[in-house]
Amino acid sequence: MEGSFDEYRSRRSLFGTEIGAYDAGRPGYPDRVYDLLRTHCGLGPHCRLLEIGPGTGQATGRLLDSGASVTAVELSADMADRLHSKFLDRDLTIRIGAFEEVDLGSARFDLIAAATSFHWVPTDFGLQRCTDLLDAGGWFTLWWNYYGDPARPDPFNEALIPILRKLAPALLDVPGTTNSVTGVSAYALDVRARVAEIDAMERFGPVEHEVIAWTGRHEPAELRAMFSSFSPWLALPIEQRTLALDALERLAAEDFGGIVERPYLSPIYMASKLNP
Repeated sequence: MEGSFDEYRSRRSLFGTEIGAYDAGRPGYPDRVYDLLRTHCGLGPHCRLLEIGPGTGQATGRLLDSGASVTAVELSADMADRLHSKFLDRDLTIRIGAFEEVDLGSARFDLIAAATSFHWVPTDFGLQRCTDLLDAGGWFTLWWNYYGDPARPDPFNEALIPILRKLAPALLDVPGTTNSVTGVSAYALDVRARVAEIDAMERFGPVEHEVIAWTGRHEPAELRAMFSSFSPWLALPIEQRTLALDALERLAAEDFGGIVERPYLSPIYMASKLNP
């Protein structure tokens, strides 16, 4: 987490300012994620599931489709409204507020899931609260979409860099990110750190970990929406952000034939709470 706590809180609240873009542009997660949740973590009918930071529901729909009863804690009231409208008449309860502050009463869960969100939660408090909210034998799961793959070429990313160097150079030097073009950091891929944090609680069994490689395919408008939902882009002045997004969309349409394929990774971490 970079900067002061106030700066951190301000950054994570930016996502609520571009709900339409977030909903239209952020991709879901590969099927393998849900296969692992079913086979390892008890995802299915009658599962009491807590989702941290659902956004506009990129994972929520799949979790509900499994038959789970989902309680979602969402920071943004506007995002929560979008989530509610998308999943009317589903077994979904929404609590609005920061995970470290929201009142969940005496609720306990069989499975806690955080999809591309736990890096916005204060780590020590967040892990302790998850431990407290899980029943013995319940599962704590974290996963992310990482928009890139060091082992595979990414022509669109490479073509975009010189454009941003001219139009929005601040995006190429964002503290804490390994690929500022797409607003991602190494946090999700730092296996040693993520496992060590969970192990330090001394309340979980061995952490199971897998990195799922997949390919994202995007039309220009979808790609524009996705980039406009990344926090470093949201932090740009609106005029500069619009110019950069216009250039990005032209690049996708004119130089990439209207379909951009990009290499992505989805690292997932799973650990079961030990009996007292």
